[in-house]
Amino acid sequence: MTDLFAASPAALTTSLLFALALCASLLLKFWLASRQIRHVALHRGEVPAAFTERISLEAHQKAADYTLAKTRFGLLELAWGAALTVGWTLLGGLSALNQLLVGWLGTGLTQQVALLAAFVVIGGVLDLPFPLYQTFVIEERFGFNKMTAKLWLQDAAKSLLISTLIGLPFITLVVWMMGTTGAWWWLWVWGVWMGFNLMAQLIYPTWIAPWFNKFQPLEDASVKERVTQLMARCGFTAKGFFVMDGSKRSTHSNAYFTGFGSSKRVVFFDTLLAQLNPGEVDAVLAHELGHFKHRHVIKLIIAMFALSLAGLFALGWVCQQAWFYTGLGVVPNLDAANDALALLLFMMVLPLVGTFVGPVFAQMSRRHEFEADAYAVAQTSGADLASALLKLFEDNASTLTPDPVYVRFYYSHPPASERLGRILGTAS
Repeated sequence: MTDLFAASPAALTTSLLFALALCASLLLKFWLASRQIRHVALHRGEVPAAFTERISLEAHQKAADYTLAKTRFGLLELAWGAALTVGWTLLGGLSALNQLLVGWLGTGLTQQVALLAAFVVIGGVLDLPFPLYQTFVIEERFGFNKMTAKLWLQDAAKSLLISTLIGLPFITLVVWMMGTTGAWWWLWVWGVWMGFNLMAQLIYPTWIAPWFNKFQPLEDASVKERVTQLMARCGFTAKGFFVMDGSKRSTHSNAYFTGFGSSKRVVFFDTLLAQLNPGEVDAVLAHELGHFKHRHVIKLIIAMFALSLAGLFALGWVCQQAWFYTGLGVVPNLDAANDALALLLFMMVLPLVGTFVGPVFAQMSRRHEFEADAYAVAQTSGADLASALLKLFEDNASTLTPDPVYVRFYYSHPPASERLGRILGTAS
């Protein structure tokens, strides 16, 4: 265990504040999850009055049971994540890993990149049981999973290869810039980070996504004609309309409008086209176009860039403070501290801040969804949009009775009752 008593008063204060923030975050999340569990279980036995004609009791109870299973499992995942955070920080795990690699590789860029890579690999292995259980037990139990062990291994290998080819050079560049571009390194890194994210928006649809799924041109002539007319009516153009084999991994449905400029494309999950009629497909696409019409994507990118600038500025300051390292478990070998270590420690502090600012962004996202719905109602049929969303709620087993406080804190999309109420209230 790290000798925290050898640290300065400032470091001890940092340790105490970090521990308190971690406990507060964990307790808040457990309280919210317990509210969700109680509320969903309490309303499991009866379909809400507004949905009795469209949703069967069996479908309602399946959605409730699916929500309860995921939320209860999430409590275990939360506890495990908190334990790992304490182990990496206050108990000295990250400091020990850093010193081990310094002993093997010496100090310098190679050692720092190795530290980042080792942390990602070890963390991924320690967290591995959770996505496996989520996919092969919970999703399987409720009839959603189509993933095989072979496909899972293939996806993991592809993700590792992409991370190595793209992520490793990028993080190497970041660490190098932190050490060589002077006191204003955080501003230079921010510029590189912005460029990287914008480039990813361009290359992901055409270069990365096809590694994982097949994208076939939309062949249904009637649907294609309808969505082409809708796009023209709304003033949008796209590189093409594609159908993605989402059913290869899951029965969940979705559609999205992705990319910028000439790389823009409309993508429908094959499961979505199997569920919806042409008018409902129009309405779902119009909703996605509404996000672009209201510049929601641009607004989110701007918010992300602003937050990343603030975060890098904060990192640029704390990485120069001895108490930041010693307060988060790097004691007593402070001489082994480096930029990669500072980056990792800062990344473990950020989620605690996110716990308390997350509801602000969730609220903004829900507002965006209402705006996109209103746009879809203006361009297509409110009845079609309501019907499509209700099918998607049922198809994805989304509970109709979430806890209101849990919704305000976590939900990026409004619950069904609020969303359909607004749609049908504005439908002509």
